Amino acid sequence: MNKPLIIDAHLDLAMNAIEWNRDLTRPLAEIRLQEMHMKDKADRGRGTVCLPELRKGRVGLIIATQLSRCTSFGMSLSGWNSPQQAWAMTQAQLAWYREMEALGEMVQITTNHSLDHHLALWNDESIADDTKPIGYILSLEGADSLVNISYLERAYGYGLRALGLSHFGPGRYAPGTKMEGPISPSGFDLMKEMDALNMVLDVTHLTDEGFDQALNAYRGPVWASHHNVRKIAPTQRQLTDDNIKALIERDAVIGGMLDCWAMDTRFIDALSDPWQLNIRMENLVDHWDHICQLAGNSLHVAIGSDLDGNFGTEQSPWDLNSIADLQKYQGILARRGYSELDIQNIFHSNWLRLFKKALA
Repeated sequence: MNKPLIIDAHLDLAMNAIEWNRDLTRPLAEIRLQEMHMKDKADRGRGTVCLPELRKGRVGLIIATQLSRCTSFGMSLSGWNSPQQAWAMTQAQLAWYREMEALGEMVQITTNHSLDHHLALWNDESIADDTKPIGYILSLEGADSLVNISYLERAYGYGLRALGLSHFGPGRYAPGTKMEGPISPSGFDLMKEMDALNMVLDVTHLTDEGFDQALNAYRGPVWASHHNVRKIAPTQRQLTDDNIKALIERDAVIGGMLDCWAMDTRFIDALSDPWQLNIRMENLVDHWDHICQLAGNSLHVAIGSDLDGNFGTEQSPWDLNSIADLQKYQGILARRGYSELDIQNIFHSNWLRLFKKALA
């Protein structure tokens, strides 16, 4: 089978580079070997993502994040003690992306013109894939680091094109995963500024109340970059059928994620083994199937893997060794009855439809 282009809508590359101290330009085996005896993080020596593996899997275009949370005294979540510190961390992450651009490893996509140019490059079979830069659209996961709303325009100026109001726990603009409650007044003000800039609102991590408020208030493009189905994995982190129907009505796309606990709630972080529970890449197709049945088509599902988002192979499907294995979905989906057009939709076409709208 020819390898089609894949778009992955959620990768925390800069977090891994800056906070995990991973040189993502190096081969994956080398990164794992370097971390073999490190114990500071659960996924040491088990990473699945680096730039050479992205090229190997023809994951030529991604949504790449900035991510920096504020925490208050007594919180168990890691983060920064002030918005200014959180902003500084996002700027360190931005500097890493700029260094990757300087090396020719990555290229930022901010307009439809730059998107078309990048797609033409990846469709040019006369150029070897292992020499092509990885294109990235910049997204901010959780808005805590925006010291005030004026910082949004600064971020837009350096290429930020998508934003999620919340992450895990309490947030300065909206509560997130494992929380309840509404978007804050400043969160509504932030969405007004996003609307004026035609930015994408990422509804991932919002509370149920916040999700409804966001879709009612926000008129610009929306997506769910990395979300699965609550009917199959019944936790607050995943989308209800009503959430999914609302996103379909907005012509949104939902990126399926490959964190084991988001696919199968039998999985318990730091305790379970994906192999023992037989959690495979195909489990994600069950989530895609559910959304496709609600939509009546394959136009609203895609990939938002979240690979190496605070986890590695210890918390990924057992038949996935690296992000290059995303290409296995071509065969998995075909065996499940998906047509070639459906597979193209899931691999790249659905995200491209939204990118064209978001970068207009």
